[in-house]
Amino acid sequence: MIPAPFDYRRADSLDEALAALAELGDDAKALAGGHSLLPLMKLRLATPAVLVDIGRLSDLSYVRADGERIRIGALTRHRDLETSEVLARHVPILAHVAGQIGDPQVRHRGTIGGSLAHGDPASDLPAVCLALGATFTVAGRSGTREVAAADFFRGFLETALGSDELLTEISVPDVAGAGWSFQKFNRRAQDWAIVGVAAVRNGTTGVGLINMGPTPLRAVAVEAALAGGSSVEEAAGHAADDLDPPADLNASAEYRRHLARVLVRRALEEAGPSH
Repeated sequence: MIPAPFDYRRADSLDEALAALAELGDDAKALAGGHSLLPLMKLRLATPAVLVDIGRLSDLSYVRADGERIRIGALTRHRDLETSEVLARHVPILAHVAGQIGDPQVRHRGTIGGSLAHGDPASDLPAVCLALGATFTVAGRSGTREVAAADFFRGFLETALGSDELLTEISVPDVAGAGWSFQKFNRRAQDWAIVGVAAVRNGTTGVGLINMGPTPLRAVAVEAALAGGSSVEEAAGHAADDLDPPADLNASAEYRRHLARVLVRRALEEAGPSH
């Protein structure tokens, strides 16, 4: 439970952070709140030679309305999402889910960008971003680019981020008045979800799944069934179609498939009809 030796650099600006990552390449990892990276380092599953501390880049911490979009800085902490009046009015599911993450200590240090960049299929916020149809802004030395949430998660703990890039902003649609639900089944409070579901119904329906595969996933078969006129119960029956959930000490793969169907049905029922 002791990390391998590493060097430390503190970045005082985004440009400085990007320059350090470009210089160091695969030997470096960006450090924000540290609640995703440090446990991996303690288990020697990640062994960066250098940590580039970006936690003091306060200009990447914000929540603001911008027309029909809500823009969130990648270094916005979970607690700030949980208490944001902007999110409470315009994207309440995001504020709600941020308040379910870990314990108060984790929520006061962990950041939304760190959670997304980690790409953990058991994490809550990636599923919410998938259900919302979020767009991520990625910055590198050559400029910025936009990546849809559906294209961001590439493999187990692998994302579309290059070694010299940082996630800087998350953009989600204003879904004020939309139906939504977040369902999470776990053994104990604060545990990772055995299976979780985020659903947003706002003209169309978006459904994100937690711990149902090697990456955060959309329940595309459920979304397609609803778009084709299926009932909630019929659509929920497709929640595990073509998915390969993990089997571990908490649940078998078949039990996770069963949970996904149950929780998707509950989420769709709670979210109500699409407006």
